[in-house]
Amino acid sequence: MKKYFKQFLIVIAAGLALSSCHKIEVKPNSLYTEDVFPKTDAEFQSVMGTIYTSLRGHYSLGYWFAQQLSSDEAILPVYGGNWLDGQGYIQLHRHDWNKDHGWITTVWNDANSIAGLCNQTMFIFKNAPDGDSKNTAIAELKTLRAFAYWELLDMFGNVPLDTIYPSPGVQAKATRAQVFTFVESELKAALPYLKTTTGSSTYGKVTKWMANALLAKLYLNAEVYAGSPKYNEAIAACDAIIASGNFAVEGRSTYLNQFSPTNGPSFKEFIFAIPYDPSTSNGYLFHGRYDLNRNLGIKYRYSGSTPGSYSFNQIIMNQTSGNGLVNARPSGPRATLSKFYNAYFTSDANDVRNNQWLVGLQYWPDGSPIMVSTTKKGYDQFYTGSDGATAMTYHLYIDSVFSTRLNAASLDMGNDEIAWNMGIRNIKFYPDANSSSRNQSNDAPIFRYSDILLMKAEAILRGGTATSGHTALSLVNMVRSNRSTSPAWTAVTLDDLYAERAREFTWECWRRNDMIRFGKYETIYGFKTNTDTYRRIFPIPTAAMNTNPKLTQNPGYPN
Repeated sequence: MKKYFKQFLIVIAAGLALSSCHKIEVKPNSLYTEDVFPKTDAEFQSVMGTIYTSLRGHYSLGYWFAQQLSSDEAILPVYGGNWLDGQGYIQLHRHDWNKDHGWITTVWNDANSIAGLCNQTMFIFKNAPDGDSKNTAIAELKTLRAFAYWELLDMFGNVPLDTIYPSPGVQAKATRAQVFTFVESELKAALPYLKTTTGSSTYGKVTKWMANALLAKLYLNAEVYAGSPKYNEAIAACDAIIASGNFAVEGRSTYLNQFSPTNGPSFKEFIFAIPYDPSTSNGYLFHGRYDLNRNLGIKYRYSGSTPGSYSFNQIIMNQTSGNGLVNARPSGPRATLSKFYNAYFTSDANDVRNNQWLVGLQYWPDGSPIMVSTTKKGYDQFYTGSDGATAMTYHLYIDSVFSTRLNAASLDMGNDEIAWNMGIRNIKFYPDANSSSRNQSNDAPIFRYSDILLMKAEAILRGGTATSGHTALSLVNMVRSNRSTSPAWTAVTLDDLYAERAREFTWECWRRNDMIRFGKYETIYGFKTNTDTYRRIFPIPTAAMNTNPKLTQNPGYPN
């Protein structure tokens, strides 16, 4: 890559902070001259890399927390004050966030920054030589910008549409319906110019199929976003992907491998995924840190953990010295609610998706029990005997429920072994044994082929016209036949489909979106009693309101 491209990335990243505020008064400058404008596909891609880097940093942290912790799928409690973090996580669970919430502010800033960076890059590309490479690059940028505005549409409703660089100044909010129309028109305009190839050459990049998947998601939620259903349009977008023949549902034996540290373009379900790499410092996927019980570091080789030369039945967790033992302890604060787990993962013992959970007694690979060293008081902080300092070991047990000892007001469970072992843990994104840091190399899929099939099934059930000989039942069974050895379903309802989506897309950032569309987001679950419907969208952050005086707060939230 020419040195000019490296310099440009620095300049454009510096300008990004300004663009995300929608207030540009500085005349834009570029290091490009006519002889160094990008001309080849590789050169265009090298410049756009910064946008993908921003997306990677955004998706598995702020976006994950906002989408998952505000649903019934995940909870991050407090452990004796650990992970209180300004109550940000428990506010998401209880639906009592406000306009100063840290993660909500983060996702607002992230999505607007990605859109702003797309604007800047398109401004640079406009003077590049015309040709197929330029047309494809512009289409890719339009799709990435549409994705950012789809996120804003989905999370915040009415938002400013700032699509010009240099910006003419701060913009008032467009209506949600107007943002919907903008995203739709951008994707449709981009489709003819996007790449259709799949595999390693386009992995992690925008393609025609990614744009169609986003269109399908947009249309499936059209009634929520814009007030009118577009189920036939959703079906058409799904059909474009299905008819391509480029994708397939992974079999039962490889379903969980899709999310492993060795996943990648070889998996036929991936339509659009975000690649992660432990060697990079910009963009973390470290689900192991959040999801593994803190006594399971060695079993899953978390962050370089190793049992050394011990045999498994000699290892006692919480003892970190001797014979080469390295015991890195994951934080392990995230879990699911027993109601969610029991509703979707206990009725079919033949479903491979059950295997993404850790619950009950835990064992080493050779079947030996995982024993943990502590004291009586360390095991139970409420132990009142005089021998509280007496050493003890116990067989690690991950409890499926949060006991009544949990403080319902603060969601603080205490800081002992009982507390840290409460809550079913998810290892769908399997810990990366080859990483010496908490960062993992598991790529995160945003759109998978199974989602296309289930979206089409849902659109049919909601009144769309069936096509290509498919029925809602046949489409759901295409997915289920690759997940369970149990008999195929003989009927399917919207409630059945809602449950199937819970099983299929756990931990993949779709639960909040699904709950809102199915009218479940206001229900009571876990420690949430708030049923306010206005919380289907998040508040405009204080920082954004201060920067842009034309913004108005979303309904229900105080200014």
